[in-house]
Amino acid sequence: MDRESAWKIVCEHVQSDSLRRHALAVETCVRAYARHLNGDEETWGITALLHDFDWEIHPQAPDHPMKGEAILADRGVSEEIRRAILSHANYSGVPRISPLEKVLFACDELAGFLTAISYVKPTRSIHDVDVAGVRKKLKDKAFARAVNRDDIVNGAAELDVELDTHIAFCIEAMRGNAANLGLEGTAKA
Repeated sequence: MDRESAWKIVCEHVQSDSLRRHALAVETCVRAYARHLNGDEETWGITALLHDFDWEIHPQAPDHPMKGEAILADRGVSEEIRRAILSHANYSGVPRISPLEKVLFACDELAGFLTAISYVKPTRSIHDVDVAGVRKKLKDKAFARAVNRDDIVNGAAELDVELDTHIAFCIEAMRGNAANLGLEGTAKA
């Protein structure tokens, strides 16, 4: 499985532009961690890209990602990648053991949250997102209420990384790929 093949699977199953961008945002953060932790960047990136590919066809737990895993197995996706995808769902019963599994879980909800914060900035840019602002928004339960705050906190803890450090790391990663994520923003009025 290479990145191009993984992206084709995503595009085949995901029609929503926002869900495709979410896959790209998680991929961006996970690839940055792969470089930081000396992981296999290609494998880690493909895992992140595919982690929610079945969300539109299986939007309910426990169907996602369990039924999606079978589709990936039929497509020849490695057991390492499929296991990591299963482990990103707490209800799957697959414990997060490897660094890849822990990083995928830690980056999933946070990447979505950072994107949501970017969208409410006047510039709609990740470049205007900072750790203090993220911490403030985490306390606002009405903001991006679908984002599981416990997963963000627990993801950093499972990585054994201070939450602020993890947030800053993902912000920087996403800034580096802002144009592809649709988060470059516009000039301030």
